[in-house]
Amino acid sequence: MPRPANALIIDDEAHVRMLLGAILKQLGIKTVWDAADGTAGLGQAALHKPDVVLLDLNLPQVSGMEVLEKLKAEYPTIPVIVVSAQSTVRTINRAKELGAEVYVVKYAPKSEVVQMLSDALDKIGGVSAAAEPEAGQPPPA
Repeated sequence: MPRPANALIIDDEAHVRMLLGAILKQLGIKTVWDAADGTAGLGQAALHKPDVVLLDLNLPQVSGMEVLEKLKAEYPTIPVIVVSAQSTVRTINRAKELGAEVYVVKYAPKSEVVQMLSDALDKIGGVSAAAEPEAGQPPPA
């Protein structure tokens, strides 16, 4: 399965939506939709059925955790990547319990965010970042 072709970004910060959208385009995502709050994000998800959702947790109206729970209940096969400034173990564990496939810390250096998102898209697409050598074969030099 290849990397996702489209994505939905749900984040209340316009500059973050723009940055994530640019990174996703750089990583090969062809179509990016976005929403500034949880309610709009759920509406966009229903309308477009995206291949992947990037979700902030600090959202107005409906919290990111509530959005995550609703997304996974309505569309259990759509992978969700949480992209949040919150990075406590409790928050990360709760997001994963609710079905987030990957958790990215929003304010890490840009190069790290790009790498984490690239790895996440590879994981979602089933692409191995480093192919394992065949049994009995030496690893590539």
